Amino acid sequence: MTHKQLIKLALSARERAYVPFSNFKVGAALLSKDGTVYTGCNVESAAYSPTCCAERTALVKGVSEGAQEKDFITIAVVGGHNDARTLDYCYPCGVCRQMLYELGDDDLEIIVAKTEDDYKVHTITELLPHGFGRKDLDKK
Repeated sequence: MTHKQLIKLALSARERAYVPFSNFKVGAALLSKDGTVYTGCNVESAAYSPTCCAERTALVKGVSEGAQEKDFITIAVVGGHNDARTLDYCYPCGVCRQMLYELGDDDLEIIVAKTEDDYKVHTITELLPHGFGRKDLDKK
């Protein structure tokens, strides 16, 4: 699957976002090694803490549908206020970076996009250097 195809799926997922408070819609499309794509959108809560980001929604869907740790290889993220013309590069928050680091492939690609033709690609270790994960808990 190409970067552009993943971005298109993330843009579509973004349209399903539930954002009555921030009006900031985010969509994500997460690719696994077997070619399966899991999409997600952000879902807000009036209490804010229970709000779930698009990236974590996609991760949780993948795991709940049988994907395993390190199965995920690429995620596309798009976000911005309700008007799609205001999209900017929307980077995963710290909590999402942590979960992507733990569940993603060691070289997980993160695509942040404004459009299918205007995007940047980073690895998870670029966005979360010196991440904390299973390897740190397994030390004796």
